[in-house]
Amino acid sequence: MTTALRRTLLLVVLATLVSAAYAWWNGRSGVPAPAAPPQWPPLPTVDPSGGESPWVPANADGSCPEGFPVKVKQSSGIYHVPGGRFHERTRPDRCYATAEAAHADGYRPSKS
Repeated sequence: MTTALRRTLLLVVLATLVSAAYAWWNGRSGVPAPAAPPQWPPLPTVDPSGGESPWVPANADGSCPEGFPVKVKQSSGIYHVPGGRFHERTRPDRCYATAEAAHADGYRPSKS
């Protein structure tokens, strides 16, 4: 009887060790979870100098509001001034009051 009890106890201990080793192995060799993507702060809508934003969004019909004649297309990084070759047909993303303000925000003038 004691031999059977010893064998059962040894089998339980061995099964526990195998189970613990298997759990450790799965936890160790698993693919680590990817880190969360970086959370960028929202873009400021106010000029850093404390004034109002130098640009306004374009109207739904593709025109610029009164007082903001310079059209900017963000995908190209180009601004168009009134009287320029492509000013009339450009559907802007942003409108600026002056070409200097658009240039200060990192946009370049159109070539013609």
